[in-house]
Amino acid sequence: MRMFRQHGYEGVSIADLTDAIGIAPPSLYAAFGSKAGLYREALDHYTALPGAMDGMADADTLEEAVSGLLLSAIKAVTSEERGCMISTGLVVGAAAHRELARELRDRREDLRGRIAHGLRPWLDPSEAERLSAYLFAVLQGMAIQARDGAGEHELLPIRDAVMAGIRANQTRLSA
Repeated sequence: MRMFRQHGYEGVSIADLTDAIGIAPPSLYAAFGSKAGLYREALDHYTALPGAMDGMADADTLEEAVSGLLLSAIKAVTSEERGCMISTGLVVGAAAHRELARELRDRREDLRGRIAHGLRPWLDPSEAERLSAYLFAVLQGMAIQARDGAGEHELLPIRDAVMAGIRANQTRLSA
């Protein structure tokens, strides 16, 4: 998972993987079927780790949910292996990996849908979808900036700007 997260799917060879794991290529193929099979397993493992969605748990307000989502995402994307395996994984790839790229697109869509679902206690479904799309775009941008070396101190002002917008919108709606 760490190798794929750090170098991307196409940046890791079978030789890299077997060296890191300490097995021969036939053992990798026997266990996972292919490099893509191992990548899928790594994605499943990555998805089970603490991440952005955990920040929405136990929120009592929309502000708490959005702030928690963004803060958890910042912590996740600025960890040792920078970026997000789902948000930035195989956005562009070789034609031979089109199916895997589609699977990652589906995982991104699922994550966006889970964010929308997490916002529904405070918003109607269409507003939750709209805000989810916006927040997911912010999360993807932060993941890319983290891959480029941005740290928490550089990403927190983005969170602050989003939160200012949330507060302004809530004030406008309650007026």
